[in-house]
Amino acid sequence: MGIILKDGHRDTGYRLDCERLFPSADRPANPLSWFDMDGPWFKKSRETYETLIGDAGALAEAKEKGWLIRSEDAYWFAPVPRPGKLICIGLNYRDHAAESNMPIPERPVVFSKFATAVIAPGEPVVLPATSQQVDYEAELAVVIGRRAKNVSASQAFNHVLGYTCFNDISARDFQFADGQWQRGKSCDTFAPMGQTIVTTDVIPNPHKLSIKLILNGKTMQDSNTDQLIFGVPELIEFLSQTITLEPGDVIATGTPPGVGFARKPPVFLHPGDEMVVDIESVGKLNNPVVSAEEGVAKLAHSNV
Repeated sequence: MGIILKDGHRDTGYRLDCERLFPSADRPANPLSWFDMDGPWFKKSRETYETLIGDAGALAEAKEKGWLIRSEDAYWFAPVPRPGKLICIGLNYRDHAAESNMPIPERPVVFSKFATAVIAPGEPVVLPATSQQVDYEAELAVVIGRRAKNVSASQAFNHVLGYTCFNDISARDFQFADGQWQRGKSCDTFAPMGQTIVTTDVIPNPHKLSIKLILNGKTMQDSNTDQLIFGVPELIEFLSQTITLEPGDVIATGTPPGVGFARKPPVFLHPGDEMVVDIESVGKLNNPVVSAEEGVAKLAHSNV
């Protein structure tokens, strides 16, 4: 886990490698423990960040201790590489429900993606050989930072660590043929996430953010999170009534209009495509698209 040493417009050019703050024997056995805002690993990492960002001498000392990595040398993993739960919400934008000719849901439409679908910024989305209708979906994702069970909407933000960009890649032919969404949503590489988690102190209100999906330079989705039917507090209240949310769980809050299958004619992904999810104040998530054959070749090369 790392923290970008940046405060407002001041960027030190370094990232704090939080694991290096602890002897190997003292690091958490469960990587998701890094996301627990009440845990010792998160607390020390956050305290160290606050010290380094405000003290040039401490920053120099941290360099000598080997705690820092130059941002340009850092590899960007997905911010939550293997979420405990990856919960998704369907039809949660008013304008997307209208586009899909669907009524406004009376309660959140909940489904999930397997955690093995998660990939990092810049990693390729691999088109399954048996699907011809793979689609994009730009989404704002919520990262849980404190255990939540039977939490009221008024207290929900106390359980949120922050927000990240998410692309809910979907094989529409699988999704619509199967009668349920799990396979069509959970193919390998179908959950790009990142680049970073932006904490709630930076984004106190996630319900007024521009959200876009850009495909090969063309804007395909362009909306605002003020179109969400169920906001972050309502989702956490609803989900935590029956599901215990834990640090490192991720909630993808739904996609706005402009998805490929709803276009006339439909637009689906092809090898060589480049996607960018762009969310105001959160950042950008870039991923290329490759064929199944290219995906196998890349995997074989990475294992050499």
